[in-house]
Amino acid sequence: MISLTRLNGKKIIVNAILIEVIEETPDTMITLTTGKKITVLEKSTVLVELVQQYMQNIGAVRAAVLSQETKEDS
Repeated sequence: MISLTRLNGKKIIVNAILIEVIEETPDTMITLTTGKKITVLEKSTVLVELVQQYMQNIGAVRAAVLSQETKEDS
């Protein structure tokens, strides 16, 4: 989960795994895999960093690398 800020200044927590698309139009709009759209103050570059940090913290990046290595060894 990552902490973000809505345009009205209210903090929200978003499940980073559900993020499908991030757009700057000029506000940053996140589209989740559920179809829900959320507009936040953070720029897309910040969002990408937050998602990457979250994925590293939960071990998702390492799991994906190990999975790929296993496929290549087969």
